[in-house]
This record gives sequence, structure tokens and C-alpha cells, in this order.
Amino acid sequence: MMLSSSSSFFLNSKKPLNLPIKPRKTPILYQNAPQQPPRKKPNMDGTTKYRRRSSYGTSRKSILKKSFNQEQVNFTAPLPDDPLVAIIGGGMSGLLCALSLEKRGFRSTVFDTGVHGLGGRMGTRLIEPHHLLFDHAAQFFTVTDPKFGQLVSGWLEKGFVREWEGTIGEIKAGGRFTTFPSSPPRYVGANGMRPLADSILHQATKVDVVRPCWISKLEPFNGKWYLSENGKPRGEFDAIVIAHNGKCANRLLSTSGLPLIAKQMKSLNLSSIWALMAAFEEPLPTPIPFGGAFVKGVYSVSWMANNTEKFLGSENKGPHCWTFFSSAAYAKRNKVPQENIPNVTAERVKAGMLEGVEIALGQPIGSIQKPFYSRVQLWGAALPTNTPGIPCIFDPFGRAGICGDWLLGSSIESAALSGIALGDQIADYFQNGKDCPDEFAIGLEKEFQPLEGHDIGQFPGLESEPSTKESPAYQLAA
Repeated sequence: MMLSSSSSFFLNSKKPLNLPIKPRKTPILYQNAPQQPPRKKPNMDGTTKYRRRSSYGTSRKSILKKSFNQEQVNFTAPLPDDPLVAIIGGGMSGLLCALSLEKRGFRSTVFDTGVHGLGGRMGTRLIEPHHLLFDHAAQFFTVTDPKFGQLVSGWLEKGFVREWEGTIGEIKAGGRFTTFPSSPPRYVGANGMRPLADSILHQATKVDVVRPCWISKLEPFNGKWYLSENGKPRGEFDAIVIAHNGKCANRLLSTSGLPLIAKQMKSLNLSSIWALMAAFEEPLPTPIPFGGAFVKGVYSVSWMANNTEKFLGSENKGPHCWTFFSSAAYAKRNKVPQENIPNVTAERVKAGMLEGVEIALGQPIGSIQKPFYSRVQLWGAALPTNTPGIPCIFDPFGRAGICGDWLLGSSIESAALSGIALGDQIADYFQNGKDCPDEFAIGLEKEFQPLEGHDIGQFPGLESEPSTKESPAYQLAA
């Protein structure tokens, strides 16, 4: 896997011009033609500076409202023979999109915000010096699609994943645990879910990775897309892929010139989940030893998993590491900006979730041992509640697409299939879309339908009851 420098993509190291968008009756055509420079305004010292456009509001509603005032980008520059694709988001869908493009002979650059590694919602935390290990996002996945099954078989052979044979079931308030009578194979990352993401690209030769990087702006200019991070150039590309969702994706789309894609993103509804990582000196008083349980009848908790059993086996005598997930309703009631969680909120959520664990296990409130390590994290835009039921979205006029788990379902399998589909769609477009680009449009008008499952995701083939209406069914796995 090759690493890319941040600014080497720009021709002559020039920044793209920043033109204010004005209403027009016909689409703006971006082609190989010069543009006028932005208006200048005098400084106090007599020099000039570029007039900056006013910033948009930070609310998702404000961002989406303004996105419909923009004109549609319509690239007319000839399709390049060796295009370069930017993929914004290094979760499962973004990575599989990159690999799909590579198999077709195309280059791509993946931009990801991850400080510790790739993966998005395939998150794993290693806490030293105690060597505590937590999967604190996607917990496991199942396989039903043959194409995804073939991919997973390759991961098994390479040691990237393994089957999780721990006991999985449901636990109702009071400690009533029921093991699922039958279940398809359940897979987890061999060393955690995040290392799986890094391993996927280990043999890639046409994929560059730039992280941590938070792409903040997309600008169409002179037949290409120019990306920047808070004013810092991040390259020029022939097509772009948005491989994440939520407020940040909406902000990118609000001024990019892609109202058709922005309209579809507007239709997406998202919920949230709190994750609590907790390590205990002694085993928890579970009714039977189990690896994971969907929690029923408890307001503050929807899932609990024994990471120590998952990674080290049931015979391990060391610290006992657990991941607990809140219900979607509890997360909604306690939602705050995930980038700046107040200490008082973090403590309140931790206390409420630990109390929920006691209720689920049938233990008196305050009786369970205190964890010697604990940390909460809010996944603020992790859980899609509806879906268009299509593999991907692609706008051939703007040379831009979207992939992600929410487009097909709500699982790691859905994320992988979506990324593969968009990679193939883009490859087909660059190979055959010169004369009739409109034939390669997909998903731009598709209606969304409610999505059902568990609070932490869909697991095709797993025999269990979905969440109730009081605790809606949402997805955490990528």
C-alpha cells in the first residue's frame, strides 16, 4: 500500500479558483476553458484579498436547504484515458470501491479521518499499558451474498478474519438469557475489526491512502474535481466518491454543484448510538458465559459483548473487557455534538448504561463491581433508519457517486457490496460513457423505505427478533 503526499496532485501547485455560484436557468458547463478570477476587495493597507463567501450554518437542515440552490455540474471535458478517483471515507464501502476500481485497472486515492487507522465504523481500541482490547463499533458480520462470501473466503485464507464461535443470544431484563437455536457463521477481524480494514489494502498497488485527513471542500474546475482540507490543497481528480454520510457529507455536498446527489442524501435519516468500553477485574455475573447478547426490555442498553472471550477465549483469567451499546432511544435523549462531549454528559451516560447492564443481568442497582477502566463514545451518524435499496448512487454528469451500507441494507455485507457496485459503475462509465453518459446514472431518483433490524445492525440469517417500535431498529455495523 502506497502513501500519498497531500499536495502533489495539483498542476503547477495552483489552487483552483473559488467562484461564487449564481442562479442560472441552464446547467453550468465545466470544461477546459479559462474562468474569471474571484472578486477582490481592498484591505486596509491598500492591498487586495479574495472576497470570502459567507459560511453556511452547521445544522444538517440548514446545509441541506442551501444545497438545492446550486446549479448542477455538467462536465464536458473528454473522459481521460487514465482517470484518478478520489474516495472520501475509508470504511468498508470506500475500501471495497477502491479495490473494485483497481481490479478494473483504475487508480484511486482514499481520504480518511482516522487517526489510529482506516475502517470508519469498524473500530477497535487498544488501551495500554493493560493491553485492553475493545471492538467498539461493528461487532461481527454474517454472509448471505455469494459475491461477498467469495471475498470473505479469501480473507479467511489470509488470516484477516476468523469465525466467532462464542455463544450469541438475547438477554431480557432480569437475566433471562436465550441462545439463538441456529445461526449462520459469524465473522470477526482476527485481531479486531479495525485491523481488518488496514489488511484489505495490503496488496493494493493502485490505491493511495491519505490520513488523517478531513476533506472540507469540493470544487469543480477545468474538467476536474479539486479537493481541499481547510484551505490546504489535497489534489485534483477525474471523479469523486462520497463513502460516508451524516452532517459532514451534507456539508461537502451543499456547495459542490451536485444537487441530485444532495437530494438523495437529504432523504437519508440517521440515528445515534452510545458505546461504552469497560474493563473489570472480575467476570460479570452473567446467567451463563456468553460472547454477545442483544438486550431486550432495557431502555439504556441494546447490546453487550465480551471482548475478552472474543479475542482470547473463555479460559482467559486476565481483565474482562466489555463493549456495551445504548439503545437508539437512549442515545437520542442524550445526544450532544460527538466532537465535544461534555464531561457531565459522559458521566451521566456511563452511569445510566452501567445501571442498564445491572437490570439486564438481574442484579441489584449498584451491586456490580466498578470498572477500573471505562470510556464512552458517541456514534452520532452511525445508524440509517431508511434505505433506497439500491447498490450505489452515481451522477455521470457531475462524475460523482455515493456508496455505503445504508444504500442496500444495514450491515458490513451491504457496505462491501455497495462499494464494489460503485467501483464497477465508475469503471464502466470511464470505459464506455463517452457518447451516452446519461445511461450510467443510477439511484438519483430512488425513493427510500424504512429499514428494520437491531439497534446495532442487520445480521442476515441470524434468528432473532427485531427491535420494538419503542426502540427502533438501526445499524451500527458499517
